[in-house]
Amino acid sequence: MKLQGKHAILTGAAGGIGLAVAQAYLHEGAKCTILDINEQAPDELKSIMAQYPNQLVYQRADVTKTSELPHVVSRAEGIFGPVHILFNNAAVFDLAPLLESTEASYDKLFSVNVKGMFFMMQAVLASMVKNQIKGAVINMCSQAGRRGEALVSHYCATKAAVLSYTQSAALAMAEHHIRVNGIAPGVIDTPMWVHVDAMFAKYENLAIGEKKKQVGLAVPLGYMGTPSDIVGAAVFLASDDSSYITAQTLNVDGGSVMS
Repeated sequence: MKLQGKHAILTGAAGGIGLAVAQAYLHEGAKCTILDINEQAPDELKSIMAQYPNQLVYQRADVTKTSELPHVVSRAEGIFGPVHILFNNAAVFDLAPLLESTEASYDKLFSVNVKGMFFMMQAVLASMVKNQIKGAVINMCSQAGRRGEALVSHYCATKAAVLSYTQSAALAMAEHHIRVNGIAPGVIDTPMWVHVDAMFAKYENLAIGEKKKQVGLAVPLGYMGTPSDIVGAAVFLASDDSSYITAQTLNVDGGSVMS
């Protein structure tokens, strides 16, 4: 029960990595507010909510509507009290050859992955400072934020920005004893990979499923990760076990990036 008595907000957590982390936080005793773009919670989340009726709520939120985010945080606090943890996970993905990449794709990725990430973090940090909470923020980066990729320029740039903002926010919040860290997953087998694999197949002239197979084999450990492989780091960085760690982005990628 490492998170007993804590209130965690998790963005983009109606499925995939976010939902796996929410389940881990609930198991560790936290109360969780899950935010996502869907009007209604999906069936898988509804079943988990039934298991934790007094610990878990779902709110629709669009992180690109930045003026609304302080109100989103206030509504969450009205249910579970001050926020102790932010798992800042909402993100979108796109790819295209550099010379074919569009302004619309650029705007979409930076609006969610950078602007939404930053202003959600800002809203939660303002609450933590106001309530004198020595909290923890975890921003979801990516191995894509550590290096560029020919077909994935905008996404890589957004995740590099997440890494940089994590460092800056950690330094800004140090005087308040609020820790800000990141997690940089490698290739993680989530439902989004159906979409990603199809895009790579189009631009690299591959059979469907081939890119997914290739990236798994390229990992030093020899396989793609799963959302459950992220939860240990997410619990660690949210808990007092990491009380002297801030401004770090932890690679959880099977050895793909060494730092």
